[in-house]
Amino acid sequence: MPWPEKRGNKWRVRWDSGRVHPETGKKVYDSQSGFDTEREAYDFGLDRESDVRNDRYISRRDGAVLMKDYVKDWLDGIDVGHLREKACRSMARLYIVPRWGETAVGDIKPSSYRGWKKDLLARPNVGADYGREILGLFAMMMDDAVEDELRKASPVSHKRRRGKYTKKVKEKKRYMDIADVHQLACNALTYWGFPGYVFILTMACTGMRPAELYALRREYTHPAWPAADPDEEQREESLERYAGDKPMPALRVQHQHQWKDSTLTLLPPKYDSYRTLVVPGFLAELLEMLLKSHESEWVFPSINGGPLAKANFTYHYWRTIADGREATTPRAKGGGRGGSWRPMPGWPAVKAYEGKRLYLLRHGHKEWIDEDGHSRVAVESRMGHEIAGVEGTYSNVTPTMERAIMDSLQARWVRFVPTLGADWEPVSPKPLPVDLSGWMKLQVAEAEKSD
Repeated sequence: MPWPEKRGNKWRVRWDSGRVHPETGKKVYDSQSGFDTEREAYDFGLDRESDVRNDRYISRRDGAVLMKDYVKDWLDGIDVGHLREKACRSMARLYIVPRWGETAVGDIKPSSYRGWKKDLLARPNVGADYGREILGLFAMMMDDAVEDELRKASPVSHKRRRGKYTKKVKEKKRYMDIADVHQLACNALTYWGFPGYVFILTMACTGMRPAELYALRREYTHPAWPAADPDEEQREESLERYAGDKPMPALRVQHQHQWKDSTLTLLPPKYDSYRTLVVPGFLAELLEMLLKSHESEWVFPSINGGPLAKANFTYHYWRTIADGREATTPRAKGGGRGGSWRPMPGWPAVKAYEGKRLYLLRHGHKEWIDEDGHSRVAVESRMGHEIAGVEGTYSNVTPTMERAIMDSLQARWVRFVPTLGADWEPVSPKPLPVDLSGWMKLQVAEAEKSD
């Protein structure tokens, strides 16, 4: 039974917390002060002992754990991928700990959380999607704090949304026109060289993530793959499927390139989405020409020949390719201002991608294969996604589905190339390692013949 005690003009109540001190073996008691009457104090103690009997009680000592300590332990215990853990630690360090670090876990109130949420989402440096990520991480911490018996309930309401309705702002996107894609490829050819031309077309025709393209190695790319696959079991299965009586040129998504502990590292693709991607005939020819033109282990070496992932691709490559550039003149001998150490012709901005993300080429690839009417399981598998539920469990991508995707992408190219005309000429500041102009003339001639 609880017992109240007079303390000055107020009353205090003590009660049995239901726990035993691990070292002394004595019962642990909790208390609460500040009651005006003995009856109020006694009733409060009865309620706490009821919580103890019904396993609802959170000790004041447990709830007093500071958030900065709980966040550290929580982050040390999560089991996620390298990039996700890095993101979680960053969000906790920048947003959660500065606001809640000195607050006890048990003292975070729903009203305080709602105020923080409103302030967080109003910050100019926190976008809507990133804000939801931060709030989602905090919600997981609070749910686990309940399971750790540091709180009775989470301050994050899981009920229906309250407050005024705010429509989610969607990114403005245009339909991915193959003419725009080819202009991007031509811009990349002028700035980067032949690897840039093939890089843009490969992303648009496979939907690979940028980091997967950075890490694409020659042994996992047509024409070397699947014969060069180092995994014996995977090699035998793939040879039977892709190099049989009706061969289908393909490449294998086996890695992504990311920085880990300040070292550029080959990691599994996002969500462990290992997959094989068939490629249309014209792209298979370009990949074969590209691999013959250099000896790098990477299919798409950077301008200086090193790993592409070491460059800030968005800033140093993509923005220049998509946003256009004026022609530059050679710098005069002896230095001085004006001119460029790397003079090159200019190229136009591609309006549909000016100021936009490289990732839109991946989105556009899905639009193309959706538009061509391919099965959902084949589309999602190609994008590296898993379909939930029974459909994902029972469905499987067949060779017929893959060939249909390959043929539809080739057909899209065949419809496009006649619009270039026979006089199409690549623009490059230095001689190309392949006869791209001659190859394109053959593509145009074959497309006109099949029309």
